[in-house]
Amino acid sequence: MIHTILGAGGAIGSPLTNELLKHEQSVRLFSRSGVQVKGAESVRGDLTSYEDTLSAVKGSDVVYLLAGLAYNYNVWVEKWPVIMENTINACKSAGAKLIFFDNVYMYGKVDGKMTETTQYNPCSKKGELRAKIALQLEQEFKSGNLSAMITRAADFYGPYATKSSVPYVLAIDNLMKGKRAQWLADASTLHSYTYTLDCSRALYLLANNNEAFNQVWHMPTYNPPVDGKTFIEMIARELGVKPNYFVLKKWMVKAAGLFDKTIYELYEMIYQSEFDYYFDSTKFENFFNYKPVAYQEGIKETIEFLKSSGAKNN
Repeated sequence: MIHTILGAGGAIGSPLTNELLKHEQSVRLFSRSGVQVKGAESVRGDLTSYEDTLSAVKGSDVVYLLAGLAYNYNVWVEKWPVIMENTINACKSAGAKLIFFDNVYMYGKVDGKMTETTQYNPCSKKGELRAKIALQLEQEFKSGNLSAMITRAADFYGPYATKSSVPYVLAIDNLMKGKRAQWLADASTLHSYTYTLDCSRALYLLANNNEAFNQVWHMPTYNPPVDGKTFIEMIARELGVKPNYFVLKKWMVKAAGLFDKTIYELYEMIYQSEFDYYFDSTKFENFFNYKPVAYQEGIKETIEFLKSSGAKNN
């Protein structure tokens, strides 16, 4: 099989590439920067161009849409609908199966566990957009126009997740540099985190199971969720440092957003840190008899990876 990764590199694309190559699969990497990995084909292009997307997808058996755009709503609303439309049409033309890696913004604030049957009830502009493109893809596979699936993860941590990982940016990186860790809104609320290597292993399993297509899957995520204080303590224990931290209160984030566009964009999503966030992956775990990596083990492997790589991955 030929596996094509649209939006190669980064927190999920990099470990997925390694996982596919480990299983001796043919891998094509498509990105704007021309990401190169030994053993894989590299193609440079832009997903907002249908011609580029179609060229990348031709001959593929399975296509993974893992694109990561700048964390800016104006960029998202301009580019995401185009990228989804181009990818759907290219996969139809090529007769390829599509796996879309999504987030949980469309669920909004959930009281209880988030599961694959949780209704879309976004409470943010970004959530409304993510619901729109997810429904677009769902309509295609429910109508039988395309063999596809949507996979979702909680906030993630792990090897290759630095720029895209809130736990890394706020806690792991600071503690590794001898600084105090930071946490958003409330360090006592519970929160689920998905390990990047669990994602790559899960995507490989899903891609090779025909029964898994045309539905939604939550990526395997260790539960129960953990509070921020405990997560920071696990990081500090692994690093052999004191678990010192301070909490960025909601008003502080709002004020900082006046001077930093990324923080400004993050502010509307802070409800995810104010309330318990329980991401449930029982469906996947039962179907594949899969046990997610425990937090302490995942943190240990993450720090070992960061130390060996100089924390230069993204």
